[in-house]
Amino acid sequence: MNRTYYSALRRFAALACMFTMSALAAAAHAESAPEASARRILIITGEDYPGHKWQETAPVLQQQLAKDARLKVEVLDDLKKLGSTDLSPYAAVVIHFKNYDPKVPGEAGQNNLEKYARNGGGLVLTHFACGAFQEWPDFVKIAGRVWNPQMRAHDPHGKFRVEIVEADHPITKGLAGFETTDELYTCLDGQTPIKVLAQAQSKVDQKQYPMAFVLEYGKGRVFHTVLGHDVAAFSTPGVGELLRRATAWAAGL
Repeated sequence: MNRTYYSALRRFAALACMFTMSALAAAAHAESAPEASARRILIITGEDYPGHKWQETAPVLQQQLAKDARLKVEVLDDLKKLGSTDLSPYAAVVIHFKNYDPKVPGEAGQNNLEKYARNGGGLVLTHFACGAFQEWPDFVKIAGRVWNPQMRAHDPHGKFRVEIVEADHPITKGLAGFETTDELYTCLDGQTPIKVLAQAQSKVDQKQYPMAFVLEYGKGRVFHTVLGHDVAAFSTPGVGELLRRATAWAAGL
C-alpha cells in the first residue's frame, strides 16, 4: 500500500511540475506579446512656427504615446523625406509640424499622405498641424478644419477647461474633462463634416470652440486636436490620455 501511495504522489508531483512550467511559459509569452504585436506609429515633425519648439515637444509626444504598450512609436524629423517614406507599415501617422516652404514636403509628400489615409491609414493631427499645407486646398478634406490666418488665432496662453461633449465615442468613453494650460484656438475653418469630441469656452468671446474631433477620409480614421502648444501642454495628464486613446483608435485598436 505504501508503494502505491508513493507512486501516486510521484505522479502528482510530476503533473504539478509540468503545470507550473506551462503556466510560467504562458506568462512569459503574455509579457512579450504586447511588444511583439504592437502597432507601429510614426510621428512626422521637423518644422513649425518658431514659438512651437518641436525639438522639445516631439520627444514628450513620443513618450506620452509610448505609455500604451500596444503602440511602437517612431519619429521622422526630416520633412523632405515624407514623399519617399513608405508609410504602409504604420498603423497611424501623427502630424506634428507646420511647414512654411511649399516645396517641403511638396507635392510628393502631399500625395503620399493622402494615399496613405485614403487606403486606410490612421491620421492624428496635433496643435498647429491645422496650419500645415496652406498650399494644398484639399488638405481641409483630410484635416476636417484648418487654420485660417484671417481669423483670430487663439485666446492668450493660459489655463482653461476642456469638456468632453461626445461621451460614447471609443476615444472619449469614460474620459473626464480636464484643465490644461495651452492656447485655446479660435482660428479653425472649413465645412468638412466632423464629429466634435471635446470643446472649450473662450474667455475672450465666451464662445465654444472644438478642441478635438474625428472624421473619416477614404478608408482611414482621422483624429484632430489643437491642443499641444508646448512641453507643459503635452505633459498634461488629460492631454496625454486623450492622445493615447486617439492614436490607438486611429491605428484600428
